[in-house]
Parts: sequence; structure tokens; C-alpha cells
Amino acid sequence: MNDERAANAIDRKIGQRVRSRRLEIGMSQERLAELLGVTFQQVQKYEKGVNRIAASRLFDIAGALDLPAARFFEGLTSRGGVAEPKQEYSADVLSTPEGVQLISLFASIKSVKVRRRVVELVKALADETAENKRS
Repeated sequence: MNDERAANAIDRKIGQRVRSRRLEIGMSQERLAELLGVTFQQVQKYEKGVNRIAASRLFDIAGALDLPAARFFEGLTSRGGVAEPKQEYSADVLSTPEGVQLISLFASIKSVKVRRRVVELVKALADETAENKRS
């Protein structure tokens, strides 16, 4: 049985974007919940895409995160409920604490040569991971 009210891929992507923005500005789930007048568990459900976010609530979230509500929908399509193309990894990276930390630390590296070496290292690790999956 397909419940049309159940969260779908678009709902999950919007939840990821809420989380990404919240982490980007250094806001806790508790603080966002306080600003919205909900529990932090509800914020967790929104971010995981377990609960759908109503338009009025998304408007409130956008205000709390100082972001236009339309930004949560950029690049999304309605084709079969599929969200944006896979090439857009930045939002996925920013939706994890490790990703935020990695980007922050990378940005603090002043040497272009060192930054290039870090990129080479990460590429080598990604290539090795992909190779292991094929084996």
C-alpha cells in the first residue's frame, strides 16, 4: 500500500538541505527546534526525511536558517520523485559533521601546493574504494 502522505525522495533531499544549512551556520538541532517551537526530535525527523515538512513550516525553517525558502528546491525535479543529479555532492558533504569539518580544515590550508596534494590523496582514496567495490 502506497501512502501518498509518506515522505519521498524530494522530502528527504529537502531534509538534507535543512541539515546542511544548519550545520553550515553552526546551529544545533536544539536551537532550531527552539526557534520553531518544536522538539529537537521533530527537527531530526525533518532532517532525515521521516516527516514531511509543510510549506508553512519550511517557510519558518528558512527564516530561522536565514535562507530563502526557494533555495531548498533548487535543482530538484519531479520526474519519478527523483531529486537533483548525482554530480551535486556538496550538499551531501555538508550534511555530515565530518564533511563540514573537512571543508573547514581544507579552507584553512594556505598553501596551494598542499591543497593540491590533499585533493590528490582524497582522489587516490576514492579510486581505491571504487576499485575494491568492483572486485
